[in-house]
This record gives sequence, structure tokens and C-alpha cells, in this order.
Amino acid sequence: MPIATNSDKIDLSSEKKTEELADKILKKLKVGDVVFLYGEIGVGKTTFIKYLINGFQKENKLKLTEVTSPTFTLLNEYQINHIKINHYDLFRLKSLEEIENLGLFENNKNLITLIEWPQIIKKKPKNLIELNFKYEDDHKKRSAQIKGLNL
Repeated sequence: MPIATNSDKIDLSSEKKTEELADKILKKLKVGDVVFLYGEIGVGKTTFIKYLINGFQKENKLKLTEVTSPTFTLLNEYQINHIKINHYDLFRLKSLEEIENLGLFENNKNLITLIEWPQIIKKKPKNLIELNFKYEDDHKKRSAQIKGLNL
């Protein structure tokens, strides 16, 4: 289990750098991991997830699928051979009861869970990796910091 330390700021000022970060992280992810993705709207959380899921698909020689934010459906599921990836977007949720009804952390066998807008979750799960995406001063540059995973 990696030590939960904050990473240095990782430059994500291009989409290529976001893809490179996703490739590094997918090599470290394992079944049962939960990834919280924090950051403002448009900062690159869903783009990162797209590269992560498509990276898993490439590794397993599967057809690449379109990866979109589940803002209105709350959950998109991706089956990659024996691993299932659940991608949640909790932006619209307002109460803890709504979170409990989703069963986010139940039965995480053969599952990797990705959660955008996790701020409403009070009790953090085991095997948690946190990515904090930020705009830099001019909003053209972006960065990320990682907690819970050593690259």
C-alpha cells in the first residue's frame, strides 16, 4: 500500500500531458481502488478519466469507447475483461441520503471506482487515491496533485 503523501504539482497544460498522467496512473491502479477527482468545472477531470479508461481498453486490446461525464445519469460503467470501472459524477447530488442510495463502496471486488465531485462524501474509503486538478493563474495552464499513490 503506497504512503498517502501529496505529490508535487504535475503540469497538465496540454491534453498530451493529461494523457501521459493517465497512462502512469493506470499502471498503478488495482482492483478495489477508489479515485476521488476534485477540481472546478472544465479543469480536466473527465478528460483524464477518458484517457484512463481508453488506456485500460488499449492494454486489453478492446475497442475504445466514448467516455463522457455521467452528470445526468450519475454513473457510467465500463467492463474491461474481468475488471469493471464505475465512473460517478456527484455534482448534482445535495444530500448524504442520495449518496447512500448509490451504494458507492459496496462490493468493490473486481471494481475500480472513479468519482468526480466527491466533496459530499464524509467517510473516505480504504484504497483511496485523490487527484486535485487546478487552474493556474492564467486559466490556460492546469495542474494536478496526487495523494495516496506514488508514481
